[in-house]
Amino acid sequence: MSLKTRAILVIVIGTVMGLSLSLGGGLLSAERVVEDEELAWEQARLFAEVMERVKRDYVEPLDDAELLESAIRGMVADLDAHSQYLDAEEYRDIRISTTGSYTGIGIEVGEIDGTIRVISPIVGSPAARSGIRSGDQIIAVDGHSVEPGKLSETMSRMRGRPGSEVSVTVLRDDEAILHEMRREIVRVASVHHELLSPSFGYVRLNQFSETTARELSRAIDTMSDENEGMLDGLILDLRNNPGGVLDAAVDVSDLFLDAGLIVSADGRTSEARFARSAHRGDVLDGADIVVLVNNGSASASEIVAGALQDHGRAVIVGTETFGKGLVQTVMPLSKGRAIKLTTSRYYTPSGDSIHETGITPDVYVEDTPGFPNLSLTGEVSREADAQLVEALDRLHRRGVMHSNAQ
Repeated sequence: MSLKTRAILVIVIGTVMGLSLSLGGGLLSAERVVEDEELAWEQARLFAEVMERVKRDYVEPLDDAELLESAIRGMVADLDAHSQYLDAEEYRDIRISTTGSYTGIGIEVGEIDGTIRVISPIVGSPAARSGIRSGDQIIAVDGHSVEPGKLSETMSRMRGRPGSEVSVTVLRDDEAILHEMRREIVRVASVHHELLSPSFGYVRLNQFSETTARELSRAIDTMSDENEGMLDGLILDLRNNPGGVLDAAVDVSDLFLDAGLIVSADGRTSEARFARSAHRGDVLDGADIVVLVNNGSASASEIVAGALQDHGRAVIVGTETFGKGLVQTVMPLSKGRAIKLTTSRYYTPSGDSIHETGITPDVYVEDTPGFPNLSLTGEVSREADAQLVEALDRLHRRGVMHSNAQ
């Protein structure tokens, strides 16, 4: 065993024993301490053996830093499907996705049929001003060819300091077009809204970021102004929304509830155990709400759907949701790194855990292929989208019922 590997072995043993003693404290008997120490030596020795074998025999040369980072990644990832070690770049991307802004050129991109394509340029962004269009295939960034499966790497290349230059080459109708731009701070909208007649609003949320509740409140105000009065009903589209910031889901639910529990969580630490309740005030003043969900609605989306369903505030239309009832906390580490660790299990107001079961809709309507559109700015179809058609029909019928009651 090499001297360096022996040193790593000592560090691992020290770490394991330190954690064991700090967690056990004075409650551990002398016999238990000895047993734990023996186990720590055995596991640390195994770790060092495996590391030595990999370094010596693996087909490609690897250094200690690579192997140790891989070990850390594996340790955290093996806990569950949602816990993750984040290097500095990955941690930066997580922060970008939750704050609702980043520095770049302003395009939604996705991997489609093995190619990286523009879903939609953000209105007013450098990409939109340069003439990049939906459907363009990105083939190079700053002269570096774009490879299939490298979506994250491609997005990272397009980001950078405000004012710095970047070139993006796209393929359109077999023609390569070079776009040279300067990066800017881009505000990422998480809300698309549209007024549907008569007096019904439609809002689609594509994620839950720190700005989502404010964006949603402004969207409802805008539609009310366009309607020259309060809306008679609202469709809240959470389909294919993977979630995001838990507090954003609480704030969105609070917009429509006057009182009552929104979500509670239970974990091992005091910080992981909490409850969030609604404050007085309903931005729709009791107007009807239909929430659209599908199997792509997860986490924060399920918090909103579950809270509105349990309080009888909305009718849930669509298919069963994904079923992610775990809360992850992002914990910063040294040198810009972090871990995203599952710390709680959350519960709807009725006390149900929806983990691996999901929210069951009040009205089951199968997905229509192609809806909702991947782009946040995609058009709403009132004829081809079966779930949206059902939601509108529900609002119309409830509106008639209210009129008859009067």
